[in-house]
Order: sequence, then C-alpha cells, then structure tokens
Amino acid sequence: MKEERRWIALLILSAGVIVALLICTGLISVQAGPQETDNDQHPRVYNPYPPGILPSDLSSEIARVLREVDVIESRALARWHALQPPILTGQPAVLQNSGTETIETLGELMLFDKNISPNRNQACTSCHMPYAGFSGPIPSVNLTMVAFPGTVHFRAGKRTAQRHPYSPFFSVLQYNQLQGLFFGGNFFDSRATGYKLRIPDAEQAQSPPVDTLEMGFPDTACVAFRLSQAVYRLLFEEVWGAGSFDIKFPHETGRICATPGGAKVFGTNATPIRLSPEDRTKANNVYDHWAQSIDSYEQSVQVSAFSSKFDAFLAGKYTLTADEMAGFQLFNGKGNCNSCHLDGRGTTLKSGQTDTSSAATVNPLFTCFGSANEGLPLNPRNAFYYQTKPDSYGFTPNPYGFGYRDLGLGTFLRSGFGSGPNPNISWRQYAPTVDGQMQVATARNVAMAPPQCPTTEAPGPYFQKGFFHNGYIKSLKQLVHFYNTRDKYAYPVTSGHCPPGTTEKVDCWPMPEVPNNIDMTSGNLGLTDEEENQIVKFLETLSDGFTRPYPNRDTFTGACMRGGSAATQGNESLIPTPPLPPCASAICDVAPVPGPKPIP
Repeated sequence: MKEERRWIALLILSAGVIVALLICTGLISVQAGPQETDNDQHPRVYNPYPPGILPSDLSSEIARVLREVDVIESRALARWHALQPPILTGQPAVLQNSGTETIETLGELMLFDKNISPNRNQACTSCHMPYAGFSGPIPSVNLTMVAFPGTVHFRAGKRTAQRHPYSPFFSVLQYNQLQGLFFGGNFFDSRATGYKLRIPDAEQAQSPPVDTLEMGFPDTACVAFRLSQAVYRLLFEEVWGAGSFDIKFPHETGRICATPGGAKVFGTNATPIRLSPEDRTKANNVYDHWAQSIDSYEQSVQVSAFSSKFDAFLAGKYTLTADEMAGFQLFNGKGNCNSCHLDGRGTTLKSGQTDTSSAATVNPLFTCFGSANEGLPLNPRNAFYYQTKPDSYGFTPNPYGFGYRDLGLGTFLRSGFGSGPNPNISWRQYAPTVDGQMQVATARNVAMAPPQCPTTEAPGPYFQKGFFHNGYIKSLKQLVHFYNTRDKYAYPVTSGHCPPGTTEKVDCWPMPEVPNNIDMTSGNLGLTDEEENQIVKFLETLSDGFTRPYPNRDTFTGACMRGGSAATQGNESLIPTPPLPPCASAICDVAPVPGPKPIP
C-alpha cells in the first residue's frame, strides 16, 4: 500500500511537469492576467514602478524558473522512491542506514515545492537555484530590480538572494564582549539568530514562507496545512512521525492560506487560523521540522559540496594556474581579502611578503562569520523603494519610499522596520556600533554560473549576478575594484550622478548609503588592474563542481548574456538616484539613534 501511494505521488508531480513542458513548448497557452486563488479572489498585478524598473522579460523568466523547479522536484521525488527505507532502531531512536539521505531528500523536496506559497507559484528556490550557487536565477532581475518578486506579482523584497551553500555552518549569533563584535546568525542582518532551534540556517528557512514579500503565507500553520497535502507527506511522516499531521484544521484554512500575508483583512493578527492550543503546538512542531529538514539538505554534499578547484588544490590533486596562484597570494596579502574571508591560513599584509604557511584547516569556509559595512552606495534600482502604494490586498510594502535606509544589523538590534524581532534585549544598546553592517558571506560559489554561461564576467557568454546586499555591483571585477579603489575615487554624489569625465564604478564611487562604521581595512589597496583580475581568477576556483558534478547545475534553460566589459558591466542599466528625503524617523530615530554621524 505504501509503495502504491508513493507511485501515485510521483504520477501527480509528473503530470505537473508535463503541463509545464506543454506550456514551455506553446501547446498550452497561459495569458497574463488575474491570479486565481483558492478563495476565488482575483488580485491584479501589483505594479507601482516607474518604467524601466521591472525587466521586460520578468513574467516569462519567472515561468522559466518555475519549469526548472518542477524538473528538480521530479528528480528529488525519484531519489526518494529509490531510497532503501531506513530502519527505526536504537535508544534514542535512529533511522539506521539511509536516515541521513532520507531527511536530506525531504528537505530538498520542501525547498523546491512551489505549493508552499498562497498562490502555489513560489518555491524557496524561485530565488535560489543551484546553477547560480543557490542565488538569484534570473539575470535580468539581478541586473535591474535586485530583489526577486514573491507570490504576489510583483511585490519584491529589498536585498539580493543570499547563497545557501555553507550557510548551515554559521553559528548561533553571539556578541563577543572582548572584541566588541557580533558573530554568527543568518541573513544579511543576522536576524536568524538560532536562539530557539540553535541552528541559524534552520531559523532562516522559517522566514520566507511567511515573509509578505516572498512566499507570503499569513500564518506559519499554513505550512503544516500544505505539507499535509503534499505528495511527499509519507516521507515527512517517516522522518518525523506518523501523527505529525493529526491537526484539526478549521474549514476556512484553505481560504486563509490562499490569501497572501499583509492583507488588510487580517489586520495585525499573526495567527488567523484558529487552532486549539494543542493543534497550534503540533503545527509549530511541523514548522520546526520543516526548517530542520531544509537545513539538513543545505548542509549535505548536494549543496555544501567542498568540490571546488581550491579543495582539490588543498588535497594535492590540482595545480593552480599562474594567475590563480598569483590571485591566491594577493587574496592573502596585498588584497587583504583573507582578513574577513578566512581561508585557514595567515594573512600577509606587508609589501613583498609571500604566504608560505600550510592550511590550518582543509575545509575553510572563507568567512569570519562576522559583519561589516563596506560603504556601498544606495542603489536606486532596488524595487523596494517604489512600493509606496497599497496593492489589491490593501498592503503597502514600503511606506517610506526613498526615506528607507538599510541599516542592516543595526535595524535588527532595534527590532526595526524591514527586519525582525530581536530576542536579546541586551544587544539593543550596540545598534549604533553596527549600523550599516551586513553579514560577511562565504566567498565559496560566489562565481558559480550555469555550464553554458561559464562565467559571471563580461564579455561572456556570462550569467549576470548582483553582488553585495543591494546588488549594486554587477561583476567580480567590479567587486574587487570597489574594495581596491572605494576611497581613492570617492565622490559626494549619489548613484547616477558621477561628475562629467568620470565613469561610475571605474573612477567614481558614489557616497555610502550608511556612513557609519565603515570597514577601513579596504578602500585603497593599491592593486593594479592585472592584480584585480588575478584575484577574480582565484575567486573562480572556489566554485563547487570541479571534482564531481554539482547536482542540478544543468537545469538552466535561459539565455546567456554577451558583450561589454567586466569593468563597466551593468552600467547601461544605471539610473539617476532621485533627490533623497531624510532617513525616515521610523528607521533612523529609533533609540538608540545612529551615531556618531547622522544618516542622511
């Protein structure tokens, strides 16, 4: 009976994949228009944007990614069906033999399930696909609007999609009193602290399903409700227990879960599904298990693979080219990259030094797990600034418009707008010391691209990415050049207003969005153009998939970009920043207020 139900589940998903392929080939047409929902609402597309903010191919690119998501979901289902069932045994009980792969496969099925959104049109991987190192899969979005649209088209968030690989290795957020620094957590602002589950990566997985600008459920219990209907329900129960979904959901649950979060009808109610205390506890347990399963997948060799050229180099199975080795030495020396993106060796800062030390660890994560304000300019292309009008649900994503400033970790410590609640009141006092700081991401897979677009650098063929939290930087060449010359070519202007005779991102860097707490270990490194390029060559050795194929990297069906140069990549999409109002009081006047400089 169990095997029959598994095959029925596979047939259901296969039918969905066939429909997707028919749409792709044009045998079935889908007209743009109102979105059908379970509660028979017909919301119109939300488009408060001036011309040029949304890419012209946005709808077709979203459809492409959803087709690719279906393909990977079908592969994960096949993987499940091929698994030898684990044996529950021991004290405490363990799923012996195939337990590890079982929970990892469950996490994969969840991550690629677009039913975990009100309109059944948004999976976690809509914004995090394998071929982009589990970051943003739509080149035109990375080039223009920065953040990816959620279940309500076209609400969008405010930051680039962070990469999943190696994120499970970040520790629980803590304040180191001796250093006066925060370490750990997940998200750019570290708001997934790990305070409850003790795994920041798992707590990160709990945010997008109920983020109004992403997957957008109005209640965490909607995840339990939709999982109870999932084709892989049996697998969930195999891992977490047969009674996991013994929850008495009210008859209106389907309607509630088909209404995106933020809808005026919910007011401030965060739990509109009326469950008994016992059933609410069960639904919360399912939500925790959702998060733990996804963390298991992201920590697995399917995602965090340690299969790059650099890993082979550390094992003595690959010889770096002359440019790669030069870039490696610059990474540890003149470029000062290793002071934050730790590679397990010493950092050699004096001119003429060469690092001859052995790796202290053979699986370095290329991060210090801390945060820093690198002085990025405000990016006026960010769609979030324009979402100042209510959508058809009566929800206004950003009432402050260009009065919004992204203070990163500082906003989180204040439990401020656009972040999350701080679970540790003793941290709040440190907010002014970390305003503008964003998490130091691992440099691993920063250069990963689809095989047919093997680079992130123009002239290509290349896959366009957006780098840093606000996507202002469009190539690794620009990224290294920014670290190298930020202070040398600093101008008191906003993006799109560099003086005549200068080129933005080449010999003109607009002023920082947040002028406080800027990291001064970079900004005027004295690297030559060739040395910048060599560091890029080294960064490209950190992409997984060299010693063995990276799973699902072959699923990209979009088009590569070509032309231009990496130095000016994306400049054709620059737009002038409008005259900026002062930072909104709801952001910059929240105690303890930013200092020592006011936020303009």
